Parts: sequence; C-alpha cells; structure tokens
Amino acid sequence: MPLPTPPVLYVLAVPPVTRQVCSQTRENFEGHFLTIERGSQVAQPGVGTPDSYDEEEMESKWRFHNYYQWVVFFLFFQAALCYIPKFVWNASEGGLMKTIAEGLNPGLHKEDEVSSRKKVIIDYIVKHIRMHNGYVFKYWFCELLSFINIVGQLFLIDRFLGGEFLTYGPRVAEFTEMDQEERVDPMIYVFPRMTKCHFHKFGPSGTLERHDAFCLLPLNILNEKVFIAIWFWYVILATLLGALLLYRIALLTLPGLRPRAMHKHNKAVPIETVEAITNKTSIGDWWILYVLSRNIDPLVYRDIMTKLSKEIETANSNMPYNSGGLYSSSSV
Repeated sequence: MPLPTPPVLYVLAVPPVTRQVCSQTRENFEGHFLTIERGSQVAQPGVGTPDSYDEEEMESKWRFHNYYQWVVFFLFFQAALCYIPKFVWNASEGGLMKTIAEGLNPGLHKEDEVSSRKKVIIDYIVKHIRMHNGYVFKYWFCELLSFINIVGQLFLIDRFLGGEFLTYGPRVAEFTEMDQEERVDPMIYVFPRMTKCHFHKFGPSGTLERHDAFCLLPLNILNEKVFIAIWFWYVILATLLGALLLYRIALLTLPGLRPRAMHKHNKAVPIETVEAITNKTSIGDWWILYVLSRNIDPLVYRDIMTKLSKEIETANSNMPYNSGGLYSSSSV
C-alpha cells in the first residue's frame, strides 16, 4: 500500500472532526421558505408541498443520506485498512533485508568492515541458494493485497454513499464541460447542502410525533471535495497497482526480463555477470539481489555480484552429478 494514503485520509478527516455541525431546529428554517399570502403560510416558489406530487411518485424519488454523521469515522476506518498490507509484510518479513544490507555503506563503515560484510552476504546467498522463493512470493502477495484493498474500498465507498461513488468522478468531469444553464451538479446530487429532515419528538399527550423540516448539511461542502479527491487518488492507485501486478507476472513467467530489470537499477554491474547469476538462481534469490541493488552503494554491489558469480560457478562445477543442477536455470 502506498505510504501517503493513510496520512492523506487522516488529514481529510480532521476538518469534520474539529467542527461537527449539528442541524438546527425546524423553526429556524421554515421561515426562510414560507411566505405570507392571504393570511396563511404557503411555500416559496420552487419549494414543493406534499399535495404537489402523487404520494407513490414522491416516495419513489426520495433519497436517504444516512452517511452524513459517519463520514469522519469512515475516513479513519479507510486509513486503518490501508495499513493492513504493510502490517502483514512487516510481520512476515522478519527484517531479512535490513540484516543483509547492514554494514555495507562505505561512507559510514571502515573498508575492512565492508569487505567482511560482503563476504558474509556472499556466503549466505551461496549457502541458502534457492531458499528465498517464499520471501518474494510473500512480498508480491502483499502487493496483491494492496490492490485488492484499494479496489475493495472503491466498492465499499460506493455502498456507503448509496451506489453513487463509482461513477462520481466521471460525472464531475463531465459536469465541468457541460453548458452552465443545462448542467446538473453531481456533487450537489450526491452531497446535498439542504435536505428534508424528519424530527421525532413527544407531543403534549406523550405521543411520538414526526415533524418535517429543512436541514442544512454544511459539512457536505467539504465532503464533496474530499470524496472527489479520494475517487481520483484511488483510481490512480488501482491503475498503478494493477500495472505493477502485471509486471510481476511478467517477471515470474519470463525469466529473460529479470537480468534487464536488475541491470537497469545498477549499470555498474556488467549485464553478462547479471545474466550468469540470474540463470543459476531462483526468482527468490534474484529478488533478494534486486532489492539489495537499490539499498547499497553501486560499487559495493558490483563487487558482491562479481564475487558471487565466481562462487556460484565454482560451486556448480563441483557438482558434476547434479542432474538438472542445483544452480541450473531450469526452475523458477
């Protein structure tokens, strides 16, 4: 899961938390929408009354906005969901990469210490050759989990907003290009600033009575911007994560891509050396070396790869009866 996502959701949730605006009583609103005519109160032009519509037709057009008071909690819940892939990875990784890369920075450690660490890493990889497939598959599973998380949240938000979220972004984009006199703002449709409210209170005789009134929903002015930002952010994340998963599948099924991917991040290592190591190791070993190339000094990495290539070649030549070869390129 991309790290900026949870903090972004927390920041978006702060304004509603700091000022949860409660609806005022019906008497404060009715005066604004009623006018005096012939001694009675009638609705202002544009404000309908129950007599204006057929009852069934009117009820069929009702939309209930029950999400309003839960937006803050929902945003915090989303942020918590975004931490799940990172939590799963931290719990399963065990600090292996940190341990391997430790002590390899020539600017912070003496030369003899760096040389000693390089030898330890080479011995470790040779000794544990083809034993790292579980490591790479756990990492890629967490990337898949991030993709499922984002796509699942898109549908979760859509459910939360009454089925209006999945098409929210395109409708807002289309709205900005329409004629000003003909367009209907989808943000106002999904996040109205004024609604019909039902208030229940006890009457003079103790019976529960329902009162209708107009309610202002001022936080929806902010919510409409928050959720349009979330829509575009999540769609971008889902697209990038989907492309990343396709790239991982290509690396898994097309071994020829692995040397090029590794060489791209560290051109100090000859491509021939990279290919020699990749052809004699599994995808798990390749992944360890690939991630290592992005975390240590390029020259130190070149020395490790050069010596590792010789060690693997020596070990392979000492196993003439290994049909298929422990270090052959026949397996993943």
